[in-house]
Amino acid sequence: MAKISRRNLLLSAAAVGAAGHLARAAGEARADPVAAQTASGLIDDGVQLKWLEGGAPRQLAAGSTWGVPWPKGTVPKEQAFALRTAAGQQVPVQTWPTGYWPDGSLKWTAHAIGADVPPAEQYVLTAGTPAAPATAVTVNDRRDHVEVNTGAIRCVIAKKGDQLVRALYRGDREIAKNGRLVCLRQDEPGDEDSTAKPEKFTGRTEKVTVESSGPVRAVVKIEGGHRHGNRTWLPFTVRLYFYAGSDGIRAVHSFVFDGDEKKDFLRGLGIRFDVPMRDDLHNRHVRFAGPDDGVLAEAVRGITGLRRDPGAAVRKAQVEGQATPSVQTWDTRVSSRLHLIPAFGDYSLRQVTADGFQIRKRTKAGHGWIPVDSGGRAGGLGYVGGPSGGFAFGMRNFWQLNPTQLDIRGAAGETAEVTLWLWSPDAGAMDLRFYHDGMGQDTYPEQLEGLEITYEDYEPGFGTPYGTARTTELMFWALDATPPAQRIAELADAVRTPPLVVASPAHLRAAGVFGDWSPVDRSTPAMGRIEDRLDFLFEYHSRQVEQRSWYGFWDYGDIMHSYDPDRHVWRYDVGGYAWANSELSPDLWLWYQYLRSGRADVFRFAEAMTRHTGEVDVYHLGKYKDLGTRHGVQHWADSAKQLRISTAGYRRFLYFLTADERTGDLMRDLVDADKTFLALDPIRKIRTGPYEPDPHALSVGLGTDWSGLAFAWLTEWERGGDPIAREKLLNGMRTIAAMPNGFAQGSGLYDLDNGKFAPAQPAVSVGSLGSVFGLVELCSEVISLTGDEAFTKAWLQYCRLYNGTAAEQQAETGKSWGSLNLRQAHSRLTAYASVKLGDATLAARAWKEFDTGHAGYPRTLEFTSARVAGPAVLKPVDEAAFASTNASSQYGLAAIQCLALVGNRLPG
Repeated sequence: MAKISRRNLLLSAAAVGAAGHLARAAGEARADPVAAQTASGLIDDGVQLKWLEGGAPRQLAAGSTWGVPWPKGTVPKEQAFALRTAAGQQVPVQTWPTGYWPDGSLKWTAHAIGADVPPAEQYVLTAGTPAAPATAVTVNDRRDHVEVNTGAIRCVIAKKGDQLVRALYRGDREIAKNGRLVCLRQDEPGDEDSTAKPEKFTGRTEKVTVESSGPVRAVVKIEGGHRHGNRTWLPFTVRLYFYAGSDGIRAVHSFVFDGDEKKDFLRGLGIRFDVPMRDDLHNRHVRFAGPDDGVLAEAVRGITGLRRDPGAAVRKAQVEGQATPSVQTWDTRVSSRLHLIPAFGDYSLRQVTADGFQIRKRTKAGHGWIPVDSGGRAGGLGYVGGPSGGFAFGMRNFWQLNPTQLDIRGAAGETAEVTLWLWSPDAGAMDLRFYHDGMGQDTYPEQLEGLEITYEDYEPGFGTPYGTARTTELMFWALDATPPAQRIAELADAVRTPPLVVASPAHLRAAGVFGDWSPVDRSTPAMGRIEDRLDFLFEYHSRQVEQRSWYGFWDYGDIMHSYDPDRHVWRYDVGGYAWANSELSPDLWLWYQYLRSGRADVFRFAEAMTRHTGEVDVYHLGKYKDLGTRHGVQHWADSAKQLRISTAGYRRFLYFLTADERTGDLMRDLVDADKTFLALDPIRKIRTGPYEPDPHALSVGLGTDWSGLAFAWLTEWERGGDPIAREKLLNGMRTIAAMPNGFAQGSGLYDLDNGKFAPAQPAVSVGSLGSVFGLVELCSEVISLTGDEAFTKAWLQYCRLYNGTAAEQQAETGKSWGSLNLRQAHSRLTAYASVKLGDATLAARAWKEFDTGHAGYPRTLEFTSARVAGPAVLKPVDEAAFASTNASSQYGLAAIQCLALVGNRLPG
C-alpha cells in the first residue's frame, strides 16, 4: 500500500500566511502547496490536530468525526492513516475519503474515533496502519433488521414498519425498545374558539441503508414518512451513528414539511422510546439537566423529607442515584408505609421560549401536575432508570430550537415512555400560514410596486412552506446504572457542544482548499486595523442573535438583513428587510473567518447558519425543489425562488470539515438543479418579450444562476460522484469563455443535457449581485483546479472591468456597464486580477476601492456600538446603526480575500 511521503505532512505554522503573500506577489492565485510546505517547515511526525473548543472534552457524546485536507498530488487515494495522542498513545481511527483532486490524489479525508480511548488534548495524524479498537463496531445486515454492536451496546433497527429502533441492549439487558417517531396533527391552529382534536401519526420506515460498517464507526440511514390511516406525510430521514466502545448513539433527524399550511397544523413532533423499569419505585431515578452544570435529581418515590427517617445511608443512596440498602434494614416506621408515599411516574420539561423552561410532575394521568422548578435555559438532557440500568436522552440546541420538550410517562409502572419533542405539544400548533393576505398584489406591476415600498417580492401562492425542512441532532445512551450528577452534567455539555477535532488554519491554508484566504495576520498596523474590524463585525452580529432573541424552531441559525434605527430594532416585519436567508453570502463570510482564525465561536455560528439555510431556506420537494427563497419576513415568504440561496457553495465547508452526511445529501440533491429552469423563470416579472422554457435553450444567468449550479457540480466532482457533473461544469466554463463578452454577457441560452451555453451575439448586461453569491469564490477554485486559459481570461476581464472606467468597459465590450453598486465588495475581484496578471497598479486600485466603502464600510467609519436601554427599547441592546448583514458579509469577504491576495501591498 502506498504511503504519504513523510516530507508531505505539514506543520501547522504561522509562516504559511506569509508564504501565501509571497506566492501571490509573484503572480499566483493562491500559495503553491510546495512553496507553503517549504516556508512552513517539514516534520516527520504528522499533522497536528486539536479539539475545536481547546483542551480535552470532559465527555464524548459517542465519538467524534472530522475532516482533514491535503495538498494536491501528495496523498494517494488508497493511503492508510494512523492516529496517536501527542504523548504517543495509539488511538483507533477509521478513515475514508470525502474529496479528491483532479489528479486522483486525496483532497479531503474523514476520520472517526470512538470512546475506547479517553480524549486527549492533542493528536497527530500520520501515514500508517491504524490501531484497532479493543472491540470493533460490527454490523449485521439481515433480511428484516440491522443489528449494530459497539462492544458496549447492541441496537436492533427494523427495516420496515412503525419501529425505528426495535430494541437497545446493554449486555443481555434491554434498556429501551420500540423507538418510534410520533407526530400530532390538527386541522385548525387551535385559537381561542377552536375545537381541533389532534390526530396521532407514527413514523413508518420504508428504507434502511447501512452507509458505514466500522470498525470504529457505523452509520445506518432510515427513511420513511409519518402515517395515520391512509395518509402518509412528513417524509423523514434519520441517521444513527455508532462508535466503538461507546454506549451512546448519535441521531440526526430531518423531516420535510409536505402539508397544506392552511389545513395541516403540527401540534407535536418527536421521537419516543419505551424503557423497561425493573427497580423498586424508590430506586427509580429521574434526571434533567438545567443551565450550565445544573442537574435536577429526583426519585419516582422519594424517601427524603418524610416525617419518619429511613436512615442517612438510605437517603444518601437515593439522592446519589445508587441502590438503597435493603428495605429490611430501614426504620420500620418507613418501610411499613412505603405504599402510602406517592409515586410520581410522569415528568415533563418544556422549553417554550429561549429564556424559560418549566419542570413539572404528576403521579399519573388523570391527576394534577405539581410544579417542580423553572429557569432560563435547560441543558436538553434527561434520564430515567435505576441501579439496574437506564436510558439517557438529549437534544442539541434544545432552547435555541424552542419550543421543545422532554417527557417521561409511566415511570411508576412496568414500562416508562420517553419522548423527545422536537416541537412541544404544550406550545400550541405550528402555524406556517403566510403572514398577510396579499393586499391586492395580483399582477406583476402591482407586485413590483410592493417591492418598491417594502422590498418584498410578493406573488400569490409562492409564500409556501411546502418542501422546506429542518434537522435536529439527538443523543441516546444505554447506561448500566443511574449516572452520578457530574456525568449527567458532562453528557449535557457534550450534547450542547459536540466535541470536534480540527486542523489548524495554517494546515488548512497550506492544503490549498477553499480558494483565496490566509490565516489572521496582524504583522502591520494596517493589517491589524482590518483584523480588528473583522472581529468587531463577527462579535457584533453574533451578540445580536442573543440580544434580539433570534431563536426558534424555524429561525435559529439565521440573522436579520437590515436595521431600523428609529425603532432600535432590526426590520423583522418589513418585507425583504427581515431574515437574511443567505443574502450576499453571510455563510461564506463566517466560514472564511473560521478558516483563517480557528475560533470555536465562529465555527459554531457558521455551523448553525449552515444547518438553517440548507434546510429551512431551501425547497426539498415540490415544484420549487432545489431552489431557495430570497430574504423576507418568513423564510419562505418571498416569491423569488433562486439558486443563489440554495447553492452548495454555502454547505461545502461544513461537509468537508465534519463529513456530515446530511449536508452531503443536500449538496448531492442540487446536482440536477438546472431542471428548475423548466419549472420557474427567475426573471419572469421583468422579462421583456415572450419566453417559453426550452430544455435546450434555457435562459440562465451567468452570475447567481450559473454559480449555484457550478458549485453543486464542482462539489460532486470533488466527491468522486456523478461524472456528468464534471462535464457540465467544464462545458459551462468553456462556453462562457467563448461568448463575445464572457461574463459581461449577463446570461445565455443553456442546454440542460450537457451544460453548454449556445454561441451568442455580443451583449452587455452586468448587475451588481452577479458575483456576490459565491461566483468570486467559485471561479478562483475552478481556475486553480483546471487551469482553463480561456475561462481564466474571461473571468479576469470581468474582474478588471467591474470597477474599471466606462471608457475601459466601452473599449473592451462595446458598451459602458453603467452605474454599478457594491464597489467595495468587488475590490477583491480587482485584487485577484492584479495577482494573476502581476499588475501592481491593480493591487493599489483594489485597496482604494476597498477603503472607499462604496455600499459598504469606508475606512473613515468608526466601528463602534452604543448601548440602548429602556424605555427606548424593550430590553437593553448594543446598537451599531450603520451595520447591515449585506455590508458586513461583503466587507468581510473583501477584507479576507484582499488580505490574502494583496496584503503585502496594503498601504500603511
